[in-house]
Amino acid sequence: MEPRFNLHANAIAASFARRLVTASKVVNDSGLPAATYELVKIRASQINGCGYCTDMHTKDAAHAGETSVRLNLVAAWHESTVFTEAERAALALTEEATRIGDGRAVSDAVWQEVRKHYDDDQIAALIAAIAMINAWNRMNVIARTPAGDYVPGQWG
Repeated sequence: MEPRFNLHANAIAASFARRLVTASKVVNDSGLPAATYELVKIRASQINGCGYCTDMHTKDAAHAGETSVRLNLVAAWHESTVFTEAERAALALTEEATRIGDGRAVSDAVWQEVRKHYDDDQIAALIAAIAMINAWNRMNVIARTPAGDYVPGQWG
């Protein structure tokens, strides 16, 4: 598949991307576990079909020490036993929030699980993380940003 548009070469798109990177620092400093943050980014990217982001965040997670078993099972987290209850709550929230365009909402059951495992600052970070990765996914899917060329640490 050929790229439609080079987001990195356009001043407006690049400026917007820099602001998203800056906004992500709030999540990085929030107390949300780094592994959870990466799992959220991977799962939303899988759902949205964003090869670029799936590649990036899988590589970043592996570079940070995440195991190949867990990375390989993110898409099948419902059926796996390698994720903590807190991670499972975050993944469930990610799925429901990413699919709100399908006419669904975040269920009370998922919200209760999230409340059980995370404090208010971590919940705010989860919401922000899900919103940001969905924005990144949409930009890259629309532009058809090619997957596979990302090197861990490339963006900061």
